[in-house]
Amino acid sequence: MKITFDNFQKIKYAFTSVAVVIVCLSVYFTNQLINDMAEEESRKMELWAEATRKIVSDDETTDYSFVLKVIADNTTIPVIVADQNGEVTQYRNIDLEGKDTVSCLMELIGDFRDAHEPIEIVLDESTSQFLYYDDSVLLKKLLYYPYIQWGVIVLFFLILFFVFASAKKAEQDRVWVGLSKETAHQLGTPISSLMAWVELLKSKGVEPQLMPEMENDVNRLSTIAERFSKIGSKPELELISLDDVLDGALAYMDRRTSSRVTISDEYKVQRPVKLMLNVPLFEWVIENLCKNAIDAMEGKGAINVVVSDCGDKICIDVSDTGKGIPRSKFGTVFNPGYTTKKRGWGVGLSLVKRIVESYHEGKIFVKRSEINKGTTFRILLPKRMNSKASEARNL
Repeated sequence: MKITFDNFQKIKYAFTSVAVVIVCLSVYFTNQLINDMAEEESRKMELWAEATRKIVSDDETTDYSFVLKVIADNTTIPVIVADQNGEVTQYRNIDLEGKDTVSCLMELIGDFRDAHEPIEIVLDESTSQFLYYDDSVLLKKLLYYPYIQWGVIVLFFLILFFVFASAKKAEQDRVWVGLSKETAHQLGTPISSLMAWVELLKSKGVEPQLMPEMENDVNRLSTIAERFSKIGSKPELELISLDDVLDGALAYMDRRTSSRVTISDEYKVQRPVKLMLNVPLFEWVIENLCKNAIDAMEGKGAINVVVSDCGDKICIDVSDTGKGIPRSKFGTVFNPGYTTKKRGWGVGLSLVKRIVESYHEGKIFVKRSEINKGTTFRILLPKRMNSKASEARNL
């Protein structure tokens, strides 16, 4: 089976669903155990109350050794026995060291009453006592166990997700670097050969009007190879006019686009706009967005690039009048392998995101999109990048 991004997402969701089911089953059975223990403790208290009644009675046939054993065996469940007037007659498994005994016991009676229905011990027709009890320390600890268990499992899955995500990203980085360097290497030799052939043709007196365009195309190939070589290396940023970079990229796209596509720009900020940029890579960003827009418009429509001030950042909005993107895909269009083209590789927007966010410390996202009306991508670039940005960083 071909593992696409969508398939990977489905596998991830299936794995998460199975994990949630396992956790829920574990919590369910733990709660069942707690309920069983609570019922068992309740039965013990019933037996304890009956043993207390037999001790108080004057029945000579009572086996006191068994009754006393029942009472002595309760070493975990807190118990208070009070008469009809609320006077405490006995208590067990309650630590009152350093406390006021009477007030503390009266307060505990209220707490125990809220926790469990008191058990009446009928001594005779006119006399009764009431047994108040609370959950044992073990049962109280078990009450918190499902939540602790849930937290530990969630933490485990978060760590596991982080490890897998980090490993996946590291693997993607290695693939990007290897692919880019190999592409640049493979392009290098034929481009050098083409440059030599252009010089030879010029020396042979080939029609002068043909040579500039040939030189431009060869130089363009050289620029593409340079872009690939910069991925995974340490390209430098320089303080440069964004206006010049956009003008160059848009002019190139305009020359190589059908006359049915209009490309325009608009500045809502004082010019020139100076930013720390790597020119070849950022031109690549703009060209990629424009190419995608042209494909979405099927060769007919308008592309508009608007530059505006967004506080401590410069906003660059690239809009088209194409088919639009479903809202559910806003977050996935930048993932490697995602494409709607039959022959697409799904690497263009992924490269764009890496260049903008990993190197220029900016951000790119789908600002808005309507089906059959168009899409706007927004790029945010910092006006002043922090000190780390002044150092060359690996993409």
